[in-house]
Amino acid sequence: MNLPQNVVLKEVGPRDGLQNEKGLIETKDKIQWIDQLSQSGLNYIEVSSFVHPKWIPQLADAGEVLKSIKRQKDVTYAALIPNIQGLMRALEVGIDEASVFMSASESHNQSNINKTIDATFPVLKEVVEEAKKANLTVRGYVSTVIGCPFEGPIAPEKVLRVVEALLEMGVTEVSLGDTIGVAVPTQVEQLLTLLFNHYSPSLFAMHFHDTRGTAIANIVKSLEMGITTFDSSVGGLGGCPYAKGATGNVATEDVLYLLSEMGIETGVQMESIINAGFFIEQKIGRNLVSKQMEIARKERG
Repeated sequence: MNLPQNVVLKEVGPRDGLQNEKGLIETKDKIQWIDQLSQSGLNYIEVSSFVHPKWIPQLADAGEVLKSIKRQKDVTYAALIPNIQGLMRALEVGIDEASVFMSASESHNQSNINKTIDATFPVLKEVVEEAKKANLTVRGYVSTVIGCPFEGPIAPEKVLRVVEALLEMGVTEVSLGDTIGVAVPTQVEQLLTLLFNHYSPSLFAMHFHDTRGTAIANIVKSLEMGITTFDSSVGGLGGCPYAKGATGNVATEDVLYLLSEMGIETGVQMESIINAGFFIEQKIGRNLVSKQMEIARKERG
């Protein structure tokens, strides 16, 4: 196997994880959790979202959270930004990176953003341009890159079209999301083969959901093909409010175990991530279901 020596894990639990919880987590608990994650060796944490609170009430306290966390100099603190109004709110409290988002599926884009794909491009372009003027880096999320809850399988050419537009806008990285967790390694290979015919693997991150238990297999295939950045969420928290049946992200601790045992460095401390998992599961009121959390729970009695 041709594997990288180092991989970057981007923790999306505080945003992509908590946005899908039915109950509201207290702001002070979010702050404490993010501070724990900042001490774990992670160098990237997606803290919250500046989508209008009407749509994502679980993250209505984004500004307060970002103002209150204890920032570490070697950690990038990012937030999801839907439009220029959201960017202005984020700039008031300070972020290091803006994350813009859209779908490769027309129907999912309509459901998630309430716009066509073509109508979304100028909105995101404005955000990218203004964020770069503010000396921020900008990341682009593309959802439903393998399958859509409304349309079924998504052709890789549809993903390429959106990727081309985002990179032309000036995003520094594109995160490819298997939003409903339907992907298998052959589909991942097909998609990445097409994209890598046009762009370097270094421009991409993979964002897998583990709905059908295939996320780890997809990560191994992505590693083989040259991907070195992966999104994950402590305890497998997450889902998609606009994709029925989408369960959690691949768990940070499960990915960490995989990479560590394969001899790939991340700089992230397993014990710190597990402790952060136990902390947040107390706040959400249920056990997290990742493999490593289950093992740690048995070991700790």
